[in-house]
Amino acid sequence: MPSVCFYFQVHQPFRLKRYSFFDIGKDHFYEDDEKNRYILDKVSEKCYLKTNRKMLDLINRHKGKFRISYSISGTALEQFENHRPDVLQSFIDLSKTGCVEFLSETYYHSLSFIYSKDEFKRQVEKHKEKIIEYFGQTPKIFRNTELIYNNELASYVEKMGFKGILCEGVDRLLGTRTPNSLFQPAGTLKIKAFLKNYSLSDDVAFRFSDRNWSEWPLQADTFAKWVHKVAGNGEVVNLFMDYETFGEHQWEETGIFDFLDHLPAEILKHPDFDFKTLSEAAETYKVRDIYDAPEFISWADAERDLSAWLSNPMEKEAAKRIFALEEKVKETGDKDLIDVWGKLQTSDHFYYMCTKFWSDGDVHKYFSPYDSPYDAYIYYMNALADFETTVEEAWKNNSSKIVKKVTKKKETA
Repeated sequence: MPSVCFYFQVHQPFRLKRYSFFDIGKDHFYEDDEKNRYILDKVSEKCYLKTNRKMLDLINRHKGKFRISYSISGTALEQFENHRPDVLQSFIDLSKTGCVEFLSETYYHSLSFIYSKDEFKRQVEKHKEKIIEYFGQTPKIFRNTELIYNNELASYVEKMGFKGILCEGVDRLLGTRTPNSLFQPAGTLKIKAFLKNYSLSDDVAFRFSDRNWSEWPLQADTFAKWVHKVAGNGEVVNLFMDYETFGEHQWEETGIFDFLDHLPAEILKHPDFDFKTLSEAAETYKVRDIYDAPEFISWADAERDLSAWLSNPMEKEAAKRIFALEEKVKETGDKDLIDVWGKLQTSDHFYYMCTKFWSDGDVHKYFSPYDSPYDAYIYYMNALADFETTVEEAWKNNSSKIVKKVTKKKETA
């Protein structure tokens, strides 16, 4: 019995304001509060609230047979807490149905695994605490930022106790194999890999409103027939996408909500098909083969690698400098500074600096709040310069206090 595994990424970064060279040393607040609030409100009304109501209706209508999984970044949860508690409550309402699973990820939607395993672990633990607090679930499945993945990550995550991990079904790694089965990550013992079926996922996430697409307009019954073709040739159909697909990337006028409204019933018309959360699928199905990803892959851009964030000198320099601060930032013991450091790690900052062209470049431009990748770099590096100075001063002050305490103890002894 093949299962459809719907997974949705929910993420909002703390975007930086247009921080100039002349702000360095004077302004220690880097976020664009106005823009962040504006975008959050817009997406909340167009996507989050409307889609959550639809998901709740579908779960109730199909009496629990419709089941879904989410990962919500810590930065998104913070913004819901501060500005849109109604959105947070709508996700809590979904969690109470017993048909919704929440996954684990890095709190700041960061590239931390690439640069620091200690920071990666800290963020995963911090994120887990939030999921337990709001949804009463201890995550069993892990999804790294933008499905960034390799064998080493899978092994590390397995040792942290996770039963499953998400990744992209990359053609060059699959060869002639299908992504519609559970895989064993190379070098692991028990953890199971869920490979995104990017063809079917992207039909909804990217091609749905494309009038030049041969399948436009896509109807739920047509898409369900494509899914049903997996019968006899796989156990899982992993449909992974940004949650903003519904209402924000694909506007309501495209018919995306009508499509979603009819899709579960069309899928369930086939007696062999059902919906499962990812952990349910992990418990139900055995692995069929090894998935070997020695190099990093992701679900971004045509290359499906790290080039969306680390392909040019601007991105590489910015990432190297922010992660180089780890030791001093943590030694300050200042929770606020550590939090700002975490937010400056968010992968979106580097994504905005990408200088790719053609279709990939258009996608980067769509998401960026800046006029160009160079503006994104300049504003980030100006803010980073100020932050580096602030950290250095805090580190020196804390070091002095530690030295005084140690000296005092020795004198007392």
